[in-house]
Amino acid sequence: MPPQKQQQPPFQKDERVLCFHMEMLYEAKILDIMPAENGDGWQYKIHYKGWKSSWDDWVPQDRVRKFTDENKDLAAQLLAQYKMLQSGKSAKQSAKKGGAATTRAANGSDMSSARGSEERTAGATTTSGRGPRRARDYDLEQEDNFHNRPSVKIPVPDHLKALLVDDWENVTKNQQLVPLPHVHPVDQILNDYLAHEKPHREQGSASLDILEETIAGLREYFDKALGRILLYRFERAQYHEMHKLWAKHDGKHKSAVDTYGAEHLSRLLVTLPELIAQTNMDQQSVNRLREELIKFTNWFSRHVTKYFVSQYETPGAEYIEQARSV
Repeated sequence: MPPQKQQQPPFQKDERVLCFHMEMLYEAKILDIMPAENGDGWQYKIHYKGWKSSWDDWVPQDRVRKFTDENKDLAAQLLAQYKMLQSGKSAKQSAKKGGAATTRAANGSDMSSARGSEERTAGATTTSGRGPRRARDYDLEQEDNFHNRPSVKIPVPDHLKALLVDDWENVTKNQQLVPLPHVHPVDQILNDYLAHEKPHREQGSASLDILEETIAGLREYFDKALGRILLYRFERAQYHEMHKLWAKHDGKHKSAVDTYGAEHLSRLLVTLPELIAQTNMDQQSVNRLREELIKFTNWFSRHVTKYFVSQYETPGAEYIEQARSV
């Protein structure tokens, strides 16, 4: 039998790409290509944009992504989460100094250094030192265009930031998953908020219209953003499983908004400033939206005990193997 012809690599020399380093995704260029040592796939010599050649690195194929709008959105979302994690770490440290850590430990939710600080630090400041510096300098568009976009800042309470850090550690370090379908899906959370807030708005008023439009927008953003920018890599195999559930049309679980819950909704909230900046909304509309989002975020943060799961699930070896190949 004649030898099989080796397939062409999916990425080509001099191609503009995005490349993972730790949990971050950076713009890069492919300098060279060679077959992987184990004969499975390829490895690429990568030059990271804006860095000296001393930072060039050979990476396996699974760390490289096409330079597409979807992957650029993912890169921006990871950057936003990185900044939030740094903020969350500071919040947790402040809480410990103030004695709050004792309360969290008594409730079984304090994350000690033995649990996850090693990977969190590795993803941010360790060894090579590349992580934070690239995060500060990384930009996929012209600086002038960035500053001309409408901006919105949504204050996130410290205890919600701390939960986001815990969520990140559970998934990326401990290789655990939020149990799905969620007991309290996003749709329920948004409906609960509407039931709480509507009595405070005059019937037929512009204020009520803005409230309902904001909640409808959150539903739509969540459904569209989940698969694109709200998942960690380890969760993608679970997401594919949920897609199969939705395809059954069982009437109860039809989309992301009625399957995923508070953990992923929190990720959307910290990503919204980046998403809103991509719209053509004027600053006045952005300001009105900001007011509504702040009200919702504050209400949501007061009910995290109800809506967040008390324990993540640990998948079996079959899932872990599957997650590596997604």
